[in-house]
Amino acid sequence: MGEVVGRVVEINRYPVKSMAADPVTQADIDWQGIEGDRQYAFYRSEDRSRFPWMTARELPEMVRFAPRYRDPEDPKMSPVDVRDAEGRWSSLHDVAFLDRLALTAGCPLGLMQLGRGTHDAMPVSVVTTTTHAAVDAAHGSAVDPRRFRSNIVVEADVREDRWAGRRLGFGGWDDAAELLVTEMIPRCAFVTLCPDSGARDPAIMRTVAQAFDNKIGIYATAARQGRVRLGDKVMLLG
Repeated sequence: MGEVVGRVVEINRYPVKSMAADPVTQADIDWQGIEGDRQYAFYRSEDRSRFPWMTARELPEMVRFAPRYRDPEDPKMSPVDVRDAEGRWSSLHDVAFLDRLALTAGCPLGLMQLGRGTHDAMPVSVVTTTTHAAVDAAHGSAVDPRRFRSNIVVEADVREDRWAGRRLGFGGWDDAAELLVTEMIPRCAFVTLCPDSGARDPAIMRTVAQAFDNKIGIYATAARQGRVRLGDKVMLLG
């Protein structure tokens, strides 16, 4: 069974890159990460670079949109609806919605669905509650954990860096997923954005850089396909 090191207290998928999380009570993890995570992304249609994605780093308003799958159990095929900051819903595929974003961005945009996810690096991110508490202490006030956009939050007594190079198991069920934990996540200016307003606070970046060597959370990838559930015990397997 392995050593129990914590329990799962939060599972997040992000249907649209740079938009708000879609918290779930359970999620399937395959070789591409959490099913439905970062499946859609907006891109600059005239950009021919290696990173054409339009993200909240350039368009902070994006963090204020909350996407949801109409059929949460089938994200690959489900349409997506988006709630804006005023509480209005529209289809992600609505041309008017795309035009609104493009007008704000100041450049033509396109929308892409990519089944394997539009991840910047590795497909799954994990963080512990101990790390979030350490960030609060270093900053001198509470820092909204949504700034770090983690997929799995584990209630644990240690920081997640202790698990680098190890495998994590969840729940001990026959269908439980396993993750290979790899390296700490270097952070960018995204953490300066308030998840509710999109306003920037550079002091958050300074805290992360000075107190944590600019690394919060840890990357992971599937070691075994399966499911993770809220409340699952988290086990260090090897």
